[in-house]
This record gives sequence, C-alpha cells and structure tokens, in this order.
Amino acid sequence: MRKIRIGSGAGYSGDRIEPAVELAEKGDIQYLVFECLGERTVALAQQARMKNPDSGFDPLLEERMRAVLPICASKGIKIVTNMGAANPEAAARKTAEIAKAMGLPKLKIAAIVGDDVLDACKGSDLPVLEFDSTMRGLGNKVLSANAYLGAEPMAAALRDGADVVITGRASDPALFLAPMIHAFGWSMSDWNLLGQGIVVGHLLECAGQITGGYFADPGFKDVEGLARLGFPIGEVSEDGTLVVTKVDGSGGEVSARTCKEQLLYEVHDPKRYLQPDVVADFSQVTIEEIGRDRVRVTGGQGTPRPDTLKVSVGYVDSYIGEGQMSYAGSNAVARGRLALDIVRERLKLTGVVTSETRFDLIGVDSLHGETLGARSEPYEVRVRVTGRTDSLREAVRIGNEVETLYTNGPAGGGGATKSARDVVAVASVLLPREQATPSVRFVEA
Repeated sequence: MRKIRIGSGAGYSGDRIEPAVELAEKGDIQYLVFECLGERTVALAQQARMKNPDSGFDPLLEERMRAVLPICASKGIKIVTNMGAANPEAAARKTAEIAKAMGLPKLKIAAIVGDDVLDACKGSDLPVLEFDSTMRGLGNKVLSANAYLGAEPMAAALRDGADVVITGRASDPALFLAPMIHAFGWSMSDWNLLGQGIVVGHLLECAGQITGGYFADPGFKDVEGLARLGFPIGEVSEDGTLVVTKVDGSGGEVSARTCKEQLLYEVHDPKRYLQPDVVADFSQVTIEEIGRDRVRVTGGQGTPRPDTLKVSVGYVDSYIGEGQMSYAGSNAVARGRLALDIVRERLKLTGVVTSETRFDLIGVDSLHGETLGARSEPYEVRVRVTGRTDSLREAVRIGNEVETLYTNGPAGGGGATKSARDVVAVASVLLPREQATPSVRFVEA
C-alpha cells in the first residue's frame, strides 16, 4: 500500500521555524505544510493590503521560505501553506523572488485565489451566525469576507506540478487533505476517505500541540524537551490510515493521550465536523499506540459536503483603551484595589464614555473573578483597567487615567503601560458555494 509522509511545519503565524527545518532535513517527508492563518489574521492582513497592495501576506513568509526552500528543493519536498493570507498572489511573487535569489529558478509556485468574497457578501442579506444582524447591517464596518476553501484547488495545483502551493483562507485540515488527494488519486465524492483525511489534517494542523506542547502540565502531564519540541509527521497510507510520529530524538511526546486531546480540539459535534470538502465523522475514530512516539489513527468517516461555505467576516467593532500598573511588597493587594477604585471614580468624574469596562488585579482575579480568584494573598499584583469605546480618543483617556496613578494614587506603583487600538472582530456567514470560484495561478521563479 502506498504511503506518504506529511510534516506539519507551523501551527500558527508566529510559530517557531527551526522545527520545520528539522522536518525537512531529517523527517523523510514528501510534503511540508505551514498552517499559519487564524480567524482574525485575514482581516488584519486585509488592513495591511489596503495600505500597500504588495503586502497582506504572512509577515514570516520570507524568513520561513529562506529557511526551507533550499532543503525542500534538493529533496523534492512539496510545500503547502496558507501564508498567502489576504494576498496569495503577492506571497507567490515574493516566494518566486526568494527562490530566484537563492539559485532555485526552476521551482513552480502556485497561488490559490478566489477565497475573497467581499463583493458577494457586502451589502447582502446573509445573516450573521453569531448575533442578530446581516452583512448589510454591518455596513461600512466590514473589512473583509473570506470563504473557507477546500482541498480541491490545492490538489489541482500539485497535480499540475507545483512545488509550492500558497493559498489564502482555506480550511485548516484541507491543507493536509490536498496532498492525500493528489498522491492517492482520491475521488472528491469518496466521503469516507475524505472524512478520514480530515481526521489526519485536524490532528496535524496545530503542529506542536499534538507533540506535547499545549498538552504539558507539570506534575500531571510531564513532557520532556519542550524547548526543542519536535513537530509532528503524519505517515498516511492510501486507505487513510494515519501514524502520527516525529523526528527521532526531537523533544516532546507523541502518545495516545496527546492525540486524543488534539482530536477534540475545537470540535463542537464530532459526528458532524463541517468542512468544505466533506462533513467528517470522528465518532468511530480509534487511537492506538504502536511504538515509542508512534500512534495509529483509523476510523474517520464522512457524508456529503455542505451546500454552503463558511465565510469569515472581519469588521471594525469598537476601540479598546487599556492601562496597567504594578504594586509589590506588603499590602500590595489592598493598594491595587485602591488604585482600581480611584480609576473607576476618575472615569466617571471625567466623563469617559464606555460601553464596557473591566477592573482587574492580574494574579488575583483577572481570569476567574473574585469568586474563584486567588485563595492566598500574593506579594505582587498588576492593576489592569480596560474599556470598550466608540472612538479612539475616548480609548486613549482610559490609559491616561491609569498612568496618573504614578503620583496621584497609592504608594509604590510602577511599570505603567497604556495603549489604545481598534478592535477587529470576526463574524461568520454561510455563502452558497457556487459564489466562490477558486482558481490556480502559477508564478515561475
């Protein structure tokens, strides 16, 4: 039975780069996938593209490509990534420029376009899924609308000889599914194979999470070598059977317990995991340790794909103002609480208009509130005041009031910081899939 080995080179935009180099050098892989695109990342990238038409792709694209292109080219490893963000064509041109400068002019680089569906969505009556509104109701606040594309256009690019495939918004598991479709010739209507392929992609998409990174909890779930954590390799057979492993000698752990946690990550209904290519069913998945850092995964199934594509809509929601100040030593908590009381009253006295505020003592109650907060008094705390406003000017005033605690508040305050920024929020709509028309565009190095 034919097999391929897929390396997961990144689990988010700012991820480490050296584990991907290790995969290319020592992983005996045929495909290296960089999953770098979060929900808000596309909207932020669209903002960058508005300022500069040649930008809007992942800020680490150049550094990553310089690190792995020579190794991958020498070994015939194909690269698949969503580092195109809001501008896959510009990312492909930049990659071609890097390849040429590094003496790799024969590389074929493909950009997948068509996920930008702003024109189809803006001003429409498509309902927002998270709250009571429509695209028309969001009005001029909308920055972007990007459909989650499936694996088919990426697989087509690989079929046509692409060495590097760069997409924008796509389903995360689809980045891994595309090499399977290409390598094994899977039918786009074989729902059970596609469903198992989504299991593979879902397990690999977050890179170091499945090799013990996000999993580790000292004294309960100890993991060795996290400072040089190895990223996962998916050894996939033609029937979809997966063996998760990593480079021998790298840090971390691949075990049944790390795989089970990752399988459940961000899954609402394991029987109906909605994807652009298939509705995957994880309910019959079997996970079995078959050796040190080797876990076999089988049992994924699927049913026909949805008639709609999920669209991630980025919009300017509001502004956030924030100020922080530290207090340490005896009576630190009491001084911190007094500082919060002062700022709370100052915001009222000066008429700062907010729709929402928070007054936290980091280290005491900032995550779980007063009811479940710290049971013993810490020796140091950090005051944090945040407020949501309708204008940047009002947001700035919040941090300013915290800063004035230096000379107008409790004793011993220090390390003040303040900031004000716009809030780019994300909502979702469902778009009939025929209104998104992905295509492949090649760029020669």
